[in-house]
Amino acid sequence: MARDSQAALVALNRFGFGARGGASGDLINAASDPRGFVKAELVRASGVLLEAPGLQSTQQLGQAVFAYQDQVRQAREAAKAAAPAETPPPAPTEQKPGLRRNLSLNAAATEVAGQMTEAKPADNKPADNAARPDAMQPNAAAPPAAKPAPQPLNVIQKTFRSEALARLQRATLATCGFTERLVAFWSNHFCISATKGELARIWAGAFEREAIRPHVLGHFADMLKAVEQHPAMLFFLDNQQSLGPDSRAGQNRKRGLNENLAREIMELHTLGVGGGYTQEDVTSLARIITGWTFAGRQGQLGTPGSFVFNANAHQPGAQMLLGKSYEAAGLAQGEAALADIARHPSTANFIATKFVRHFVADDPPPGLVARLREIFVKTDGDLKALATALVDSDEAWKAPLTKMRSPYDFLVASGRLLARVPEDPGAYLNDLNLLGQPLWSPAGPNGFPDTSAAWAAPEGMKLRLDIAAQMGARLGPNIDPLDLLEFAASDAASIETRRTIERAESRQKALALLLMSPEMQRR
Repeated sequence: MARDSQAALVALNRFGFGARGGASGDLINAASDPRGFVKAELVRASGVLLEAPGLQSTQQLGQAVFAYQDQVRQAREAAKAAAPAETPPPAPTEQKPGLRRNLSLNAAATEVAGQMTEAKPADNKPADNAARPDAMQPNAAAPPAAKPAPQPLNVIQKTFRSEALARLQRATLATCGFTERLVAFWSNHFCISATKGELARIWAGAFEREAIRPHVLGHFADMLKAVEQHPAMLFFLDNQQSLGPDSRAGQNRKRGLNENLAREIMELHTLGVGGGYTQEDVTSLARIITGWTFAGRQGQLGTPGSFVFNANAHQPGAQMLLGKSYEAAGLAQGEAALADIARHPSTANFIATKFVRHFVADDPPPGLVARLREIFVKTDGDLKALATALVDSDEAWKAPLTKMRSPYDFLVASGRLLARVPEDPGAYLNDLNLLGQPLWSPAGPNGFPDTSAAWAAPEGMKLRLDIAAQMGARLGPNIDPLDLLEFAASDAASIETRRTIERAESRQKALALLLMSPEMQRR
């Protein structure tokens, strides 16, 4: 069974998130038909969709964040209005120098006495100055402080955590996890960053659910259109600020193009660096997609938070892009340009190369890249066909498991093996921040790196060891690590890994060593 166990390990680690602990029987099921085990998740396209109680649409979340921002503003204004006004100092009166000095000394003494009185516990005895008018009492009671205005519930953070929990639970519970790996791949390819602002943070999960998941087993051109027209992407790359210089809005506001979205479409989303485009093509595409924006809080162009085409901001006239002229057709001009870019030969090569690099090896086998590129072209960018061809390739099964799991993969794989379905995303989110892969928050529009070198640095491995040790200390006393090793790899586990776990001083340390083993760290 050694060969079947090795193939099962490849099936679960290379294409999924690893075996689940408990009574799942994942390794046994994968060993009986490794390729069929992986491809079983590709049968139902609806299985990629993610619906959970409380998850809302981008439009609903847009209205929610605008309402939240209004509540925050009102709370601040109420707090400011409730703050006691500062009492202006009394007007100075002309006094003799000696008298002024004596009064100053008396005032200082009174202030010190007042501080001493406040420091002593009350003794219920009448003060010597109790008969004086309030204005003459140095310790007269201050008016009661106004109660702080109630702060509105932070719907942005609540939404982000709910979206994160739904994603983590799905990845933890999936049989193999291949489709969830595909979601993570495409979400990183077409990434936004939740650190961009409140809209990006509240929309991060909805962006993945609405623009990525429905097309993971569909066609690339459809995913490209959904991504570039999603309010989260438009906000992330500032296309709502881009105005055609000759448009009505551009002439009135004296503001022009923003090329961020156009550049990343060509460089990172489709053609790739060296894909045959020029700076003039970038500028031309930026003109073509002017007017692609989303409705704001006032809802003047549509439902707040929805994609809209603002004709007043669109650059008029035909545009030349990649050697082809696109006639003036408003929104349709940009959609036609995207459709052609999605089918460009450079796009096929860029996607095939990146796909193989992610799933197989940092140095993608050229023959496999060529076959996937051909399938991409022949099937008009059918991503299900692309994934199926990858699983059917011999290279994907023969290549050694040398790629380092990303922090997200590592944490999900650990949770699966330990049979711990997350009920709160906090620990995962904190660990992802610590390990340098904060959820939906890459440092730039190129996403998180996808090579072993990026995640195998000594500092990163030390942090993983710390997290593994914490898991061991918390869960180790109630778990037999050798049993978990059987769930994770069975007889595909190396002799070194088995001996290391057997010789550990305690179950806690043995569990930490298992989580840091090549069988858990490599895919």
